[in-house]
Amino acid sequence: MPDPEKLLKTIRRATELFRATPGRSGGIITLESAEEVLVVGDLHGNIPAFRKVLDAAALTTNPARHLVLQELVHGIRCYPDDGGDRSHQLVDVVSALKCQFPDRVHLILGNHELSEITGRMIGKNGIALNALFRQGITTAYAPRDAEVYSAYLELFAALPIAVRTPNRVFLCHTIPDPVDLDHLDLELLKANTWTREAMARHGTIYAMTWGRNTDPATIDQFAGMVDADWFITGHQPCDEGFRQANHRQLIIDGTDPYPTYCLFPARAPVSIETLLKGVHVFGVID
Repeated sequence: MPDPEKLLKTIRRATELFRATPGRSGGIITLESAEEVLVVGDLHGNIPAFRKVLDAAALTTNPARHLVLQELVHGIRCYPDDGGDRSHQLVDVVSALKCQFPDRVHLILGNHELSEITGRMIGKNGIALNALFRQGITTAYAPRDAEVYSAYLELFAALPIAVRTPNRVFLCHTIPDPVDLDHLDLELLKANTWTREAMARHGTIYAMTWGRNTDPATIDQFAGMVDADWFITGHQPCDEGFRQANHRQLIIDGTDPYPTYCLFPARAPVSIETLLKGVHVFGVID
């Protein structure tokens, strides 16, 4: 495991860099300098898939390519003997990657990171994922685990809510449900910090990370609200690694068994067909 003191410095530096990312205005980053974008679906601690993504992104040899990640925490890979969830390791390596490529690595806020910020418990198959995540940090970094966890929360609170490209592609975790769309406060997307109300159920930040509606009328309304034409989201599991949700939206999944990414141009005009052609499914990773 990394030395906690060195790790804390890396996480805190990454937090500063996420807030200072060029093109950021409030919670939205505009990638003015990007020529290409590689975006991956929810990773949930899937480090083997992340390694494949890094190889595909080849950031060192592609200086105009940007990498967009989402949903790092709450995974299925655990320490032995009930030692907890290991997904914090992915937060660690992404923090280091942000320090290495501060202008070109982006991490979008997801509902699982939001749940850690707000203390809202998420359960799956009868397991409290927040508690499992916290236990993993204790296993790895005790007696400084509380300090490391606090640094993670500060990093999550510094994440953007969306990334947009010059050719009108909008990358966000999900699309708000219709019940929340009419009350969405777009000014909050321009804010650097969010209130508890904005992060609570039916609040704007909650809606941007928890919604699941893919109705064409909903996506058209949201497209008009955020001035975009195309959307790449995560949040929803995809049996084949990805799916076209409607005429504007592509959903991609970074979890097993078929972690997926999409590589697309950031400036040239695109269509949903262009985005689909940029989809790559890794397949089962040992």
